[in-house]
Amino acid sequence: MDTLEYTVLKDSTHHAIKALGRCNLHTSPYCHQRAAAAASKLYGPQLESLQPSVREYVLEKAELCRPDNIHICDGSQEENDTFLKKLQSDGVITPLKKYENCWLARTDPRDVARVESKTVIATPNKRDTIPIVADGVSGKLGNWIAPDVLDQELGVRFPGCMAGRTMYVIPFSMGPVGSPLSKIGIQVTDSLYVVASMRIMTRMGKQVLDTLGDGEFVKCLHSVGQPLPLKEPLVNNWPCNPEKTIISHIPDRREICSFGSGYGGNSLLGKKCFALRIASRIAKDEGWLAEHMLILGLTNPEGEKRYVAAAFPSACGKTNLAMLNPTLPGWKAECIGDDIAWMKFDSEGRLRAINPEAGFFGVAPGTSNSTNPNAMATIESNTVFTNVASTDDGGFFWEGLEKETPDNVKITTWLGKENWNKDMKTPDGKKLLAAHANSRFCAPARQCPVMDPAWEDPAGVPIDAIIFGGRRPEGVPLVYEAFDWSHGVFIGASMKSESTAAAEHAAKVIMNDPFAMRPFFGYNFGHYLAHWLHFKDRPGLQLPKVFHVNWFRKNTAGKFIWPGFGENTRVLDWIFQRCAGKGIVQDTAIGRVPTPGAINLSGLQEEVDMEELFRLPKDFWEKEVEEIRSYFKTQVPEDLPEEINAQLRLLEERIKTQL
Repeated sequence: MDTLEYTVLKDSTHHAIKALGRCNLHTSPYCHQRAAAAASKLYGPQLESLQPSVREYVLEKAELCRPDNIHICDGSQEENDTFLKKLQSDGVITPLKKYENCWLARTDPRDVARVESKTVIATPNKRDTIPIVADGVSGKLGNWIAPDVLDQELGVRFPGCMAGRTMYVIPFSMGPVGSPLSKIGIQVTDSLYVVASMRIMTRMGKQVLDTLGDGEFVKCLHSVGQPLPLKEPLVNNWPCNPEKTIISHIPDRREICSFGSGYGGNSLLGKKCFALRIASRIAKDEGWLAEHMLILGLTNPEGEKRYVAAAFPSACGKTNLAMLNPTLPGWKAECIGDDIAWMKFDSEGRLRAINPEAGFFGVAPGTSNSTNPNAMATIESNTVFTNVASTDDGGFFWEGLEKETPDNVKITTWLGKENWNKDMKTPDGKKLLAAHANSRFCAPARQCPVMDPAWEDPAGVPIDAIIFGGRRPEGVPLVYEAFDWSHGVFIGASMKSESTAAAEHAAKVIMNDPFAMRPFFGYNFGHYLAHWLHFKDRPGLQLPKVFHVNWFRKNTAGKFIWPGFGENTRVLDWIFQRCAGKGIVQDTAIGRVPTPGAINLSGLQEEVDMEELFRLPKDFWEKEVEEIRSYFKTQVPEDLPEEINAQLRLLEERIKTQL
């Protein structure tokens, strides 16, 4: 008979179960019963109901982090209401009384964005995570850490980190609960802000545990890194530990360990950490795709419907496109998701996609009734805002809402400065922003007025086109189509865009961002490209057409040439036609572009210089080829598939002969 030895550390708020690791999935039911009984004595009867594998994980992390209590989240409305009241009483959130159940959190100014420099992936073989670069070259495609070094780093952070706090156990499903395309995670955290946000962003609660059974789950450990009692006062009542922040991934164990940050992508571990980094590795192993893509349903005036997936770097208009309001008469656009797509080929060879998330974690600045009325309608209730400004009538404010905000309303900035106005400057003379450039709204997707009826279909929706894009102020045309699948993969691999405020980079710098996945690859980028390329060799697959768009081209005066937003329907109309084998095209050096007049401009309110929008300056593209070659040579010197190199040579030759 198996035995379980445990020791209860009495007369202490720190409890531990010793040798719990002996009671694992392979030991007897009796052992599990005793483990459950011991856990019940320490942390309450909730833990007795957990599956042995989940209970083992939770208690293992409890032994490490030493919380005072453990709470298993059931996802109920009553539970959520209690948590929000607790966050309010702790001063973490304040109500925005102008709206129903809307809340504002202001973080420590040191904890406002994804921290790519502190985000790491641990594998025994470095080359499994990142391409090997030459000495003196700074790799830009992820951060590898040796497993033993990560163990040391985690070992100086997590022991005792939840002292005085409650460990919340969040069972969550990425994708509709029970869908064959979905995956389940268990996150343990000491942040109620994370719990409230994960309830919005995922399907969370008891039904997930019921569905899990004895199945596998992704293990997600998170702590803000501020055990009680505090050693120094918090800023904005926001617990974090920026000096020791680390966001680590262990793909071989399907595990995430995040410490020190309470902000979005660093702490909502279902988002970028699970849905992209870990999921992309799972997708490679299982033969599917986990991508940084929106999913959009389009219905033309004749009632034909198609779905597209589109990859854009953060803050490049993904949410605006996902919630498009078409300007062409008779067109209908519906949203499946605005950020992440999990895509698998079905038995008939169709690529099907689900949105693994249940909410929107959108960039607030720039969102308005003129740019994205559907987003504005979505966030009027049940929304958690982070680092936006507030108004004295109980509302929110950020850059982009100037025309929609009455002049007599007083605005308090995200840093708490009252009576803000647009002419205020920082001490170094820069414009004082009311809201942080990366301020966010976290809102339930079900509230969006243009959600597609199939957005939670367990089978997913069929994808007819994959679109790549980014902010390119010059040289890159409004839209072009790849010649074939391999060329499409090359287009994704060579994507560039102006950097955004979503990470700790200076804005307005043109950066390589292949597949809009540069910060999110879960494994070696060269191997990722090989994975994409291999689909063309799998028999019976109906591969989507591939396109590249650029809404952001500027003229010599620095003004955008294309109006964008709802007018992007006109480009999608042409893409829709191309998916049906229609639409007039002409081959160019870089791909297939619409012939003059093929983009429907009827009813467009402003004059657009279409010739300039599609002009391909030879000197620009010659430089582009050299920069792409240099990027591949320095960042993927040994692991770049030869097919990608061949595509680069073909592009170079076409530029020489056709431009």
